[in-house]
Amino acid sequence: MSESITIIDENKVIDLVLIAGRILLESGAETYRVEDTMNRMAASYGLEDTYSFVTSTAIIFSLNNRTNTRLIRIRERTTDLEKIALTNSLSRKISNNEITIDEAKNELIELHRSSLQYSFYTQFFAAMIACGFFLFMFGGVAHDFIFAAIAGALAFLTFGFVQKFIQIKFFSEFISAAVVITFGAICTKLGLALNQDTITIAGVMPLVPGILITNAIRDLLAGELLAGMSRGVEAALTAFAIGAGVAIVLLIF
Repeated sequence: MSESITIIDENKVIDLVLIAGRILLESGAETYRVEDTMNRMAASYGLEDTYSFVTSTAIIFSLNNRTNTRLIRIRERTTDLEKIALTNSLSRKISNNEITIDEAKNELIELHRSSLQYSFYTQFFAAMIACGFFLFMFGGVAHDFIFAAIAGALAFLTFGFVQKFIQIKFFSEFISAAVVITFGAICTKLGLALNQDTITIAGVMPLVPGILITNAIRDLLAGELLAGMSRGVEAALTAFAIGAGVAIVLLIF
């Protein structure tokens, strides 16, 4: 009887650990952070010498001397620092024995289902304003501010619209970059804007994988070579998509 209770408790711990790992990875956390958090949570409930293997698209968690191994596929990834912070906070509560396993699991399930992202309109206006000020960072003039802001808004809207139907990130970024350079080229040729290059560079900034590149470097420095290289390749594909979209339109114009 005691053995079956132990198995049930182990399964609860594994469920808890995998949910936490999934939230972290889907929210853009580094690979070593995900693995460390999972192992610490398992150790807090008495499961020592556990193994966790995390890549950009999968999580594998296993008990050291048992056959109980679980795999979770990760198909969607975004950036949500608030979810990462809340998961880490819950992990510290577990380490300090401030919360039961059932309470922790319920909180993680609720956190995983919740959407803590800013509203669409907030993200839209943030993209506009950010791209407008990126113009000055790249040496643009005040006259082109509104055009850079509109270009950033077009990039944001196009990416969201295309991704909704195609669901292939490369093509979404490619088309978004093409829309930005087309807008910049048309405004410049009509004499409305002054500098096509700075408008284009500022406009594609919402597409640039800055956090992805940062996480790739941090994973590589932490010794997570597979995850670091996979994130680096993903960032390179995004850069290629942006460059290709801009280059093709420039050839046309």
